[in-house]
Amino acid sequence: MKSRIHKRFLLQLVAVLALSPAVRAQQEPAVEDQTGDLQKATQNPIASLISVPLQSNTNFGVGPLDRTQNVLNIQPVIPVQVSKKWNLITRTIAPLIYQPDVTQRNLGVMGLGDINPTFFLSPAKPGKLIWGVGPTFILPTATNRVLGQGKWSAGPSVVALVQPGHWTVGALLNNVWNFAGESDRRAVNQMLLQYFINYNLKKGWFAVLAPIVTANWKASRGNVWTVPCGGGIGRIMKFGPQPVNLSLQFYGNATYPMGTSPWSMRMQLSFLFPKLSKEQKKKMLEKELKQLEQEPR
Repeated sequence: MKSRIHKRFLLQLVAVLALSPAVRAQQEPAVEDQTGDLQKATQNPIASLISVPLQSNTNFGVGPLDRTQNVLNIQPVIPVQVSKKWNLITRTIAPLIYQPDVTQRNLGVMGLGDINPTFFLSPAKPGKLIWGVGPTFILPTATNRVLGQGKWSAGPSVVALVQPGHWTVGALLNNVWNFAGESDRRAVNQMLLQYFINYNLKKGWFAVLAPIVTANWKASRGNVWTVPCGGGIGRIMKFGPQPVNLSLQFYGNATYPMGTSPWSMRMQLSFLFPKLSKEQKKKMLEKELKQLEQEPR
């Protein structure tokens, strides 16, 4: 009797968990069916996919002593459906920075840099052209003067892309100006352009070019532009039940400001939390129930 009650309770519990929105991101997806969709979703900055990328940028050859700078960007992406027609996607970059003292061989400063949140309003059901537009901000959250700009800044941001066949091709563009902050710090007027080209291969592999071009309009002549060239490879896979996106890229700077890095390495680990379709949730529930039925009483 107790065995039957216990079994019935387990069946009810599995049904509730499988259908609960609060835990749907934790349900194990059907990897074989979802790999292609996840490839394209992770390459779309405004996809309806919750993700938590951890991006390590190692910049080599900084200053006359060839020091190494490291920036670990923690950049969660959270989409919210605000209406039947529109999604709001928040992308926040929180950088943890090791900034070497370019006049010393061993000294440096480590801490939090300026946090950069961006908000994109995007159609919930886009056509062939996927796009989003909204504001971006730079908050003076740096824990040390050398790790940030000391200014409150804001400006427009726009992203657009297409995904024909195995390809994802698009660009993200923003420009910010300061409107408040420390009066003794340099004014901010800077542009960021990231164009991205991905080609998806079999078994979750993909090739990627995603250089970040920047322009500091307040810098002196010859120190305005940073223009990297390069790319790398990546793969969608699983750590246990958790789908992740791994990538490794290398970039050389065709032009860059004096005293900054001529080349860099970018490593990224992204934790992915895809939404399950009704059919996938139904299959998962059936699988769990079948396993419970097969357990010995």
